[in-house]
Amino acid sequence: MNKELDGYDRKILDVLTTDARISLTQLSQKVGLSKTPVAARIKHLEDVGLITGYRAILSTNQLGLSHIAFLEVKLDDTREQALLDFNNAVKKVPEVAECHMIAGGFDYLLKVRTSNIEAYRQVMGQRISTLPHVQSTSTFVAMETVVEQTNPPLTSA
Repeated sequence: MNKELDGYDRKILDVLTTDARISLTQLSQKVGLSKTPVAARIKHLEDVGLITGYRAILSTNQLGLSHIAFLEVKLDDTREQALLDFNNAVKKVPEVAECHMIAGGFDYLLKVRTSNIEAYRQVMGQRISTLPHVQSTSTFVAMETVVEQTNPPLTSA
């Protein structure tokens, strides 16, 4: 899909990822096309699934969720049903901001957001450690967030 994007599409996506609430008139001016073709391009980008939605990006610091821990999870069983059981259960833990299956020395990497270390300890002890098939965990606490993207880059090196 990435190769089918022309310069106008890329510019539209770039502007929308910065300000999804921009008016069509303003977007058209920034892109250098009239409103009708810009609207048609946006519709096409939505139809092909490149734009999957629009949302508000909340300040985790203002919400009191500035404590970030990364958690390695090793399962006691990695057969398909065990993976499905874990996947379904971890989706129900609201503090888990991200969950990635990993190829390596452990099975999953979780990004967990809480208000502080005490809240993390409760989430860890009461929710995450009791998820299906969890054998062991290892926690790494983030001291500072240097880069955190809300959208993927439109170009790759």
